[in-house]
Amino acid sequence: MEIRFSDRKLEKECNDDRLMQRRHGLNRAKLLKNRLAVLDAATCLADIGPPMRKPERCHELVNDRAGQFSIDLDHPYRLLFAPDHEPVPQRDEGGVDWTRITKIIIQEIVDTHE
Repeated sequence: MEIRFSDRKLEKECNDDRLMQRRHGLNRAKLLKNRLAVLDAATCLADIGPPMRKPERCHELVNDRAGQFSIDLDHPYRLLFAPDHEPVPQRDEGGVDWTRITKIIIQEIVDTHE
């Protein structure tokens, strides 16, 4: 899958192991690096879910975060991203077509439960 970042600071943080560890700690940094590798290796978003498969548990968000997707890191932190398609591919019966999402934008690493 093609991966972009919402800003240069986040891109640097996700591509510099030392900076990632300093910012997030060793455990979350390892998980983050793994999740980014899984996303990079996927041909489309459907390769990593649904159904919400462990350990990534990729899923669509709702309400004020509608249009974003979440992948678990260490509880309660998540890696958030959005499809980088205009318009976002939709299924005929409604909803996002995960099989046609081949480009994403990483938006943030955050506790979505705050």
